[in-house]
Amino acid sequence: MMKTKVILTLLILSCLPMNAQKKLFTLEDLNFGGTNYRHSQPENRWYTWWGDQLMYLDAEEGGTVNHNGQQSPLFALKDIGSDWHSAFAARYPYPHETVVLLKNNKQRILYDWKKKEIVWSQCCEGEKYADWNKTSKAVAYVKNHQLYIRDAQDLEHQLTSDGSREIVYGQSVHRNEFGIEKGTFWSPDGLRLAFYRMDQSMVTDYPQVAIDTRIATQEPDKYPMAGMTSHQVTVGVYNMNTQKTIYLKAGNPKDRYFTNIAWSPDSKTVYMFELNRDQNDCRLVSYDAVTGEKTAELYRETSEKYVEPLHPILFLPWDDEKFIMQSQRDGYNHLYLYNKEGKLLKQLTHGNYVVLDVLGFNKEQKSVIIAANKYHPLHRWLYRVSVKDGKMTEIVKTDGVHHGMLSSSGIYLIDKWNNPSTPRNIDFVETNKGKAARLFTAEDPWKDYEQPIFECGSLKAADGMTDLYYRMVKPYNFDPSKKYPTVIYVYGGPHAHNVEASWHWHSRSWETYMAQKGYILFILDNRGSENRGRDFEQATFRQLGQIEMQDQMKGVDYLRTLPYVDMDRLGVHGWSFGGFMTISLMTNYPDIFKVGVAGGPVIDWKWYEVMYGERYMDTPETNPEGYEKTSLLKQAKNLKGKLQVITGYNDDTVVPQHCLSFLKACIDSGTQPDFFVYPDEPHNMRGHTSVHLHERITQYFEDYLK
Repeated sequence: MMKTKVILTLLILSCLPMNAQKKLFTLEDLNFGGTNYRHSQPENRWYTWWGDQLMYLDAEEGGTVNHNGQQSPLFALKDIGSDWHSAFAARYPYPHETVVLLKNNKQRILYDWKKKEIVWSQCCEGEKYADWNKTSKAVAYVKNHQLYIRDAQDLEHQLTSDGSREIVYGQSVHRNEFGIEKGTFWSPDGLRLAFYRMDQSMVTDYPQVAIDTRIATQEPDKYPMAGMTSHQVTVGVYNMNTQKTIYLKAGNPKDRYFTNIAWSPDSKTVYMFELNRDQNDCRLVSYDAVTGEKTAELYRETSEKYVEPLHPILFLPWDDEKFIMQSQRDGYNHLYLYNKEGKLLKQLTHGNYVVLDVLGFNKEQKSVIIAANKYHPLHRWLYRVSVKDGKMTEIVKTDGVHHGMLSSSGIYLIDKWNNPSTPRNIDFVETNKGKAARLFTAEDPWKDYEQPIFECGSLKAADGMTDLYYRMVKPYNFDPSKKYPTVIYVYGGPHAHNVEASWHWHSRSWETYMAQKGYILFILDNRGSENRGRDFEQATFRQLGQIEMQDQMKGVDYLRTLPYVDMDRLGVHGWSFGGFMTISLMTNYPDIFKVGVAGGPVIDWKWYEVMYGERYMDTPETNPEGYEKTSLLKQAKNLKGKLQVITGYNDDTVVPQHCLSFLKACIDSGTQPDFFVYPDEPHNMRGHTSVHLHERITQYFEDYLK
């Protein structure tokens, strides 16, 4: 009888619905090049502004959005014509006109959705680095190495004739350092164009090779290495009325950097920061846009280490006599108010925090809207700062990382934010009151998957005083009574951070993949990384990798206190500066790290480019001790663990000479690293190749650390 009951119970249980087992991730889910990556990311919404009216961006149409998130379409691409395939890049340049700016491969148009007709068009075939001005409707662009302007009447004007691979016009210069992202700068009235001219004929070619031809051919890059001859930049100003170009009379451009170009509101004056090659003497200088003559030196900042101008000045929209300048001269990046004669009127923001971004101005309240980490180094909040008295008011007060986009008047903003447990929220915010209305909340795209455990904490740096923040990622089925192989993921260099109060504490998707396979991941932002102030970042000056290693080893000391970390199975992985750190840790602490994977690593800073390399290391001639101490060539003999070095065969950032020289040093010293190359790839692997890369990295730890 008992046996029958048991059988019946089992039969009943077998018919009951079971809880669905959660899925496991693949790299196709997690990696940006994966086939399912889009579905594993938090859902998003795309918006822009038409004056103070919020507009949604969609593939097929565009329209308005109210404060409750309700959308009302204004136009559909199918009504314009068959050549229009996406409205995601739509712009609404005129607040009081019912027109939208659209562009395809052939033309740029203004479409009036009330009249349901194209009211203006302009050819755009063959444009590179296009920069369109809404005031004059003129566009600047590069074609066949030359700089052109196409005016509102669709007439093309060729500004240059000597452009070439060696004479570069209208593009970012100084290898995109100093905040430079482009090479053309329109005046407010749209009638003058300031532009870069970079002469790099004197710069040595690095012999990159293309392998797609029957016999491999050279495709050299202009690559100025630390201590070697650098390019020379000048700034031209083209006048559309006279159709003539003048050049700013800034003096000899040799061994100087020109950056952060800005215009006066009346379009008569050009401003730029000028920096010496040592990058320790920075000056804000103004020039007459008609004659090119220097009119004033408005500001000068010097340092025993380096000064790094990253932002152009911003004139107050309600007062053409005053501008805001950013500087970290008091130890943190802050805002300073000047008049146009260069007199400091007041410091607007103060304190041991970093102004991370200036979103724009609220003209009604005469305030500037900023993002800052005042609340906590890992959090990014939005604030309103009064220009009159510097009073700083929180616009948003929710923990996490907030990114805002202001309306034209600055009365409203769209706040896209997330925190460790929130994938994405989008709020409509009134900047005057801080009142927010929720437009969109993304569901957790990982809800059907087994998710790792994400934790965040802090520990003291090697100086015993400075707080450092870390992230730890544990397997979803973590058992504290077990011991786990552990991988330290490291970057560690300037202008980057790995830990913040965003979703999953800013974790990289590869960490989830590794945790799923039974690893613990540990990520620490050492001194030298960003958003912690000048002294925190400049602690590594002239000895890159040394302070960073000391701090990372404090992280190792912390791991040693955790009973579930298997210190006999400790690995390390990083890319670029992180690749440099990986090999540094593997060879300076060979008995600690069993396995490492170094991607695109700097091996010796004398082979890195001028602007970045000399800022942090000076030149090999002026800092021979520093270059000797940080070089990994002499460390090759110390390698004990398993090390895989990976590079893109056509890396134009950390050129292949680094990896090849390290391999040669290992051969000479009898050590045995592994090496893998991605043909035709630059510094970072593109597309689906990235899936292959991360499977390879994973497999190396599986083979030698598990």
